[in-house]
Amino acid sequence: VVNQTVKIPEGVTCHVKSRLVTVKGPRGVLKRTFRHLALDIQMLNPKLLKVEKWFGTKKELAAVRTVCSHIENMIKGVTKGFLYKMRAVYAHFPINCVVTENNSLIEIRNFLGEKYIRKVRMASGVTVTNSTKQKDEL
Repeated sequence: VVNQTVKIPEGVTCHVKSRLVTVKGPRGVLKRTFRHLALDIQMLNPKLLKVEKWFGTKKELAAVRTVCSHIENMIKGVTKGFLYKMRAVYAHFPINCVVTENNSLIEIRNFLGEKYIRKVRMASGVTVTNSTKQKDEL
């Protein structure tokens, strides 16, 4: 038997139903399914979640810590949020990225020399800004 627990901080609620973990916090709601893994995930009390595996191989037992890390990252996402810095990297054709529609849409022009304008819409709650300090950074 391998088991680990995850502590749930104040202001965050967690719900588990048939290996579908839902985490709610001040910055929103995150859901993730772990149905592809044969693990027991259960709430011991409202502030403690337990993940355990019975009779598994080395790889299956390692999945217990992986699931705990994923749940901890979900908790971090609904409390603090994440900041990603990305750069448009190109070799021959210079890519041009334009942020439009209240920082919720990116238009990618000249990708591999294409005439087609690729449009990428951001998920709700995600904003994009062009960096003024670093070239081609979003």
